[in-house]
Amino acid sequence: MRAIGIILAGGNSNRMRELSNKRAIAAMPMAGSYRSIDFALSNMTNSHINRVAVFTQYNSRSLNEHLSSGKWWDFGRKQGGLFVFTPTITNTNSYWYQGTADALYQNLNFLKESHEPYVVIASGDGIYKLDYNKVLEYHIEKGADITVVCKDLSKEPEQLERFGVVKMNDDGRIREFEEKPLVAESTIASIGVYVVRRRQLIELLENCAKEERNDFVKDILIRQKNVKKIYGYMMDSYWSNISDVDAYYKTNMDFLNKDIRDYFFKQYPDIYSKVDDLPPAKYNKGAEIRNSLVASGCIVNGTVENSVLFKEVFVGNNCTIKNSIILNDVYIGDNVYIENCIVESRDTIRANSTHVGEDRIEIIVEKNSRYIL
Repeated sequence: MRAIGIILAGGNSNRMRELSNKRAIAAMPMAGSYRSIDFALSNMTNSHINRVAVFTQYNSRSLNEHLSSGKWWDFGRKQGGLFVFTPTITNTNSYWYQGTADALYQNLNFLKESHEPYVVIASGDGIYKLDYNKVLEYHIEKGADITVVCKDLSKEPEQLERFGVVKMNDDGRIREFEEKPLVAESTIASIGVYVVRRRQLIELLENCAKEERNDFVKDILIRQKNVKKIYGYMMDSYWSNISDVDAYYKTNMDFLNKDIRDYFFKQYPDIYSKVDDLPPAKYNKGAEIRNSLVASGCIVNGTVENSVLFKEVFVGNNCTIKNSIILNDVYIGDNVYIENCIVESRDTIRANSTHVGEDRIEIIVEKNSRYIL
């Protein structure tokens, strides 16, 4: 493909509550065995984009470890590859990324040293499958300066305040763009994926830097909407963004739907991730599993219903887990009841305890150690 890829994965969201205390949003575990960023990376390689940069910043340790080798997404090649950029102290700059446009500007050499004519920019917290080639074809056909991938959220209007909302004319050109409005006048939301000509992006970023503007949406898309030809490309397949706890919970629960699970994992193209050498899940006598995802390395002795268990979870005797998400490497003692909860990774849940999320999803963060109980 005649494009390079950039994935913006450095952001933090307070709406993720305790879940973002130890990891970047793009590193959030998804669907039992994946990370959020795997979906954007898989879309890049499936679109034959073989030169991809990931910009990391906040709590990036686990994300950087996940990206330590590009071979899992077929980026281990002589030409192209996977590049991970973090904020760097230089003679002229000692700041973290001040915004999305500033992150791109601080890594401007990556754009200047590339030869592909186009750039595909994506966020690391979107769960979707998309052929970026089709977006690029649309971009060229329209003669657009920037193309924004959009999704109609008329069935979920309560979500619109979390995203940029656009209005388009009959030809698809964006005439209005409002970022996270309190009252949305449209149901068409930007999903945070953009196509732009590389040389034009360099020019826009240099102008932003001169004016000390740092945000790609507010300082480029919104300011330039009447100057540049900005078009919207509508996608009609599954898409979700996990920027808050409710959305993260709902998205994982969506994978309990067979149609959605088959769409992502049994229909071409595939979703790829870093593979751990773990044994298959083990179900001991008395275990009952109903409509749940149970990842490799788990040992289950109790009842699991409508839940997602990530890797290496141990469920003790007479336990009941309902409508919950148990992240990696959690030990759950005997006679525990968990419902409507998210259990943070590497936690130890004491025996004979009860955790129920009533008014909202409860996040369980136990600071004890299993080795001294």
